Amino acid sequence: MAILVGTASWTDKTLLDCGRFYPKEAKTPEARLRFYASVFPLVEVDSSYYAIPAPSNAHNWAARTPEHFVFNIKAFRLFTGHQTDPKVLHKDIKETLGSSRTLYYASTPPDVRAELWRRFIDAIAPLKLAGKLGLVHFQFPPWLTCTREGRAHVAHCVEQMAGHTLSIEFRHQSWLDEAHRAATIALLRELRVVHTVVDGPQGFANSVPLLAETTHPDYALVRLHGRNTETYNARGASSAAERFDYDYPDAELREIMVEVLRLAYKVRNTHLIFNNCDEDKGQRNGVSMMNMLLAHG
Repeated sequence: MAILVGTASWTDKTLLDCGRFYPKEAKTPEARLRFYASVFPLVEVDSSYYAIPAPSNAHNWAARTPEHFVFNIKAFRLFTGHQTDPKVLHKDIKETLGSSRTLYYASTPPDVRAELWRRFIDAIAPLKLAGKLGLVHFQFPPWLTCTREGRAHVAHCVEQMAGHTLSIEFRHQSWLDEAHRAATIALLRELRVVHTVVDGPQGFANSVPLLAETTHPDYALVRLHGRNTETYNARGASSAAERFDYDYPDAELREIMVEVLRLAYKVRNTHLIFNNCDEDKGQRNGVSMMNMLLAHG
């Protein structure tokens, strides 16, 4: 039973700008990652959601971290059904498409989709080869609802990523409401993927309840988005840091720790990712959680 704690990204602008987490001498990407990995055993790479990284990036990440450090990788946004600006694609693919229109997965030519899947898998291969790849995280948009088409797209993504362990996060309440949650958990077990246990703001169509269920024998994943109901869906929020601006008090962290320990007894590896990514809140809360787990024994 292993419980690993980390944060979503290690280079967010507000984290760097606040100046509280990294020592002043950590001025380069390499120095920052090395320092981060001296504090946490796990990180979620979020930059891969915005654009497919070069394999050399993953090679450098593997080289700059300790032997047992783990990277979870967020899936490229086009795959999950988010709108995608062609500017973030590789030059040859942009030329093939010959259009500057916003892309959606369904309207992207099948041969281009296949090539993007291939390049994404190639991009994370150095981490897999180094034994440092944990979960490939698919965070689906609020408009992917619990319908036949929605379930089919989740299964399609799993098929494309054969040979990898996927974690699935839904952002629409229909997946985990009382009428559908049992079927959703059954689907995730059938697909052999990891159900993402979400702690986040409640009361919205794109809220899901904290459902502490396991669907994979090797992994459980808990992602903590904070509980800021005022900013979660605020109009004009320009960044994730604004949406997830929340500092967990110790009492809430202890409540979450109880659920984490229940999960951890059922699987080999439990991952906690703090996505309350405003300034150093996620890092501070992550260290507090690690200390609580250590004290618990």
